[in-house]
Amino acid sequence: MESSFSFGVILAILASLIIAANALVAMAVLSLIHKNDGVGLCFTLNLAVADTSLGLAISGLVTDQLSSPARPTQKTLCSIRMAFVTSSAAASVLTVMLIAFDRYLAIKQPLRYFRIMNGLMAGACIAGLWLVSYLIGFLPLGVRVFQQTAYKGPCSFFAVFHPRFVLTLSCVGFFPALLLFVFFYCDMLKIASTHSQQIRKTEHAGAPAGAHRPPRTPSDFKAVRTVAVLIGSFTLSWTPFLITSIVQVACQECHLYPVLERYLWLLGVGNSLLNPLIYAYWQKEIRQQFSQMALGMKKGLAAFLLLLSARDGGPQGPRESAHHITTVSHSELNG
Repeated sequence: MESSFSFGVILAILASLIIAANALVAMAVLSLIHKNDGVGLCFTLNLAVADTSLGLAISGLVTDQLSSPARPTQKTLCSIRMAFVTSSAAASVLTVMLIAFDRYLAIKQPLRYFRIMNGLMAGACIAGLWLVSYLIGFLPLGVRVFQQTAYKGPCSFFAVFHPRFVLTLSCVGFFPALLLFVFFYCDMLKIASTHSQQIRKTEHAGAPAGAHRPPRTPSDFKAVRTVAVLIGSFTLSWTPFLITSIVQVACQECHLYPVLERYLWLLGVGNSLLNPLIYAYWQKEIRQQFSQMALGMKKGLAAFLLLLSARDGGPQGPRESAHHITTVSHSELNG
């Protein structure tokens, strides 16, 4: 009971931090979208929304961990909760893939990028992404082989979902996507290297530094760094959980569920807290927007305090002024 209570407290703190951090990033990105109308920022906003929904989903599990073991959550309700958790995690991972592909397309085909990736295409990609995410999350509810036969509370991932479900996701989705990430990143590095060589050749030929430069901006190549950190973060966060789940499927006698549920699953969920921190640190535009938001809050707080002080001192000011005017008027009359 004590371990379940402590796990519930950790889960509550993690959920609160995930929601707060991603909400701040979402507000900053919304302000940037309003200013710049960038399509790529819509994917960043969707990542913050997916991670926020994951924080909200795991907050529903806190009550199960803190409640009495004599009153466990029903299996159907637990399955639905874990389906929403899985859907949100899948949406977060798929959005990282979409961001990586968006940056790859912007660098690989810079002239065709704005014709291909318009607002309609971005909206279709995001809608399709959420559809696939919910299909993944609710798949075990329709496929019995992915469900646990016996259910014992409290509600947790492997209390209702069999490790075969994780094995299928790993083989069909995670590891192929990881290989695709590696291909995208290596190709982007190759393009960046060619780009810098062209600039050096142009400068050695005596032309100005900006002449005949390929139609790519430095922000595109800086975004490659951010994407690489995102990919590395989600790989390090989820790979231990997926590999251990595969070992659990292969070794039925191994009882790895406590390690999977208490530590490795929590590590994977923690990736949704790392994503906003990565953007807040590595992305210059978001850092600047945070500074502007903080400055605006500081000015608003100063104006509010000034209004309160003026309201408190207001009634005395007019009385003193009136008294002064009255005194002057009597002195003039006596004179």
